[in-house]
Amino acid sequence: MADWRNWYQEAANSKPLFKAIYVTVIIGILVSTFYVFSAINSSKSPTTASSTTWLSAPSTGPYVDSSHLSLTPTFSRTTMAMGATPPPVSQPRSNLTKPIWEIPKSKKMPPLETFLLTKELLAQRAEDNVIIMTFGNYAFMDFILTWVKHLTDLGLSNLIVGAMDTKLVEALYWKGVPVFDMGSHMSTLDVGWGSPTFHKMGREKAILIDSVLPFGFELLMCDTDMVWLKNPLPFLARYPDADILTSSDSVEPTVIDDRLDIWQQVGAAYNVGIFLWRPTESAKKLAKEWKEMLLADDKIWDQNGFNDLVRRQLGPSVSGDSGLAYAYDGNLKLGILPASIFCSGHTHFVQAMYQQLRLEPYAVHTTFQYAGTEGKRHRLREGMYFYDPPEYYDSPGGFLSFKPSIPKSLLLDGEHNLESHFALVNYQMKQIRTALAIASLLNRTLVMPKLWCRLDRLWFGHPGVLVGSMTRQPFVCPLDHVFEINVMLQELPVEDFGPGISIREYSFFDNPSVPKQVKESWLEVHLCQDGVGDCHASNNTTRPGILRFPRHSSEEMFKTVFSSFKDVKVIQFSSMQDAFTGFTDKTRDEKFRKRVKRYVGIWCCVENRTPGHIYYDMYWDEKPGWKPIPPQKSEDDHPPW
Repeated sequence: MADWRNWYQEAANSKPLFKAIYVTVIIGILVSTFYVFSAINSSKSPTTASSTTWLSAPSTGPYVDSSHLSLTPTFSRTTMAMGATPPPVSQPRSNLTKPIWEIPKSKKMPPLETFLLTKELLAQRAEDNVIIMTFGNYAFMDFILTWVKHLTDLGLSNLIVGAMDTKLVEALYWKGVPVFDMGSHMSTLDVGWGSPTFHKMGREKAILIDSVLPFGFELLMCDTDMVWLKNPLPFLARYPDADILTSSDSVEPTVIDDRLDIWQQVGAAYNVGIFLWRPTESAKKLAKEWKEMLLADDKIWDQNGFNDLVRRQLGPSVSGDSGLAYAYDGNLKLGILPASIFCSGHTHFVQAMYQQLRLEPYAVHTTFQYAGTEGKRHRLREGMYFYDPPEYYDSPGGFLSFKPSIPKSLLLDGEHNLESHFALVNYQMKQIRTALAIASLLNRTLVMPKLWCRLDRLWFGHPGVLVGSMTRQPFVCPLDHVFEINVMLQELPVEDFGPGISIREYSFFDNPSVPKQVKESWLEVHLCQDGVGDCHASNNTTRPGILRFPRHSSEEMFKTVFSSFKDVKVIQFSSMQDAFTGFTDKTRDEKFRKRVKRYVGIWCCVENRTPGHIYYDMYWDEKPGWKPIPPQKSEDDHPPW
């Protein structure tokens, strides 16, 4: 205080001009101090929603705080050096833009004109001149919410979603998610890969990029079937001279660290599901030509068109160790994101390349998968990357699980070939078949076990695993490698196929979203030989939470014993080997068989053979002499039902 008093006295004895200066300095210090303390208090706001309550009750959940944003964003050297449109100055988002997940206070939906894509709208969301964007229709609402949640969990809020139908505009608005109307008014239903609507979505992507780049923003464009696991912006900023940084479908590593992939060694397609565009003249020229190409021919797949244009001229390398290459018109600078950490569905879920190289993945894109949208969703659930509502984690009838108890010889001994692969998968399939029957009988949701494979599955002939990849044998394969998840989740007519059977992913109980009341309500069932020791049909537990139960038990025995455990959330069997003799009612058994026969798909494919695929058969063990061979005649080329 003495120092302040001396300073004040000195100011009082000074000339009027200096008095004015002193007063100005004091006011400036006070204002700065107030701002700093305000920022500190604001930063204490929660940044992400907890658990999954944001899905079902977003109005009560916390949100991402945006008070830390600078008033004038920085931007890459490339944007200015290339003579591109100067980046717009972002407005203070704390004043103009609501934090993500904050529910609108008004009960009235604003007019659609409010949601038009404009430079001003993006300026409100941009940070460091970067916008992260995805788009889709209402059918992908849960994917979009998952995409947004991952970004906000990473502390990122410079994102926005393009809505292809008004239903999605309204749904995202009421969730507090930044959204703009694309004006396409397409169907709200799921679109199949390769369908005309699918191709339309690809054209919309090119149109979006071509529309946004002239605004002067850097655009990180993403498909909705991918998630961010780590903030990618610092990585992307390491390559300021790049016009485009794109992901790829490469399945073999060209580097073993976090550098860009070596462009000369990437022969696979560049994937347009994850790529960064900077608003340079070359990038804008490419976006315009790509858009015009797709609009002129609706049969061109957007990714093929992009690759054709970019590879029109590829090379030489940009000088230095940037990892970039000249492409397209000879001026565009292209970089390929490393497939090990900007993962495809193969490098992540099949190879686990990032784990083998001890790297941290930035993203995973659900490519290289089967069973359509349901297969993508299940892949993300297996990785515990998908956000489901609370009721998903607490099924009303409870859960059923089991330990597959695979013999070491089936898993590790001998060569990895068709015979050993099918022997391993069939062994597991038979136990899963039994588990599905018991789950149906007890009206419980089956938590699928880990599925082990010896051979990879692809769309073309291969020697078992892709040459050059890091696929280990055996490996935990995604469920869609063997099972038709889309059929398993389909509502088949009960009168023809019996009651539906709900399933969950193998990682379900490891998911932190599973509530405490589920994890703590558990019954272990140890199968035993009837009549040996204390093994007999009884609901008496030998120790708390443990029940000995005879193998080869009937439907009536299951119903009698387990009716006493209806309130137990999880029943886990030590094995499913010979656990159940089958349904006593012939009609129900026939319907069950009819249902589960459709649950399995194909393995693909034997090299130099047409057709080269082999059908999995849920009841392979009932066909003496069954062998894993492709269809020998055209009339045999159909599922075994």
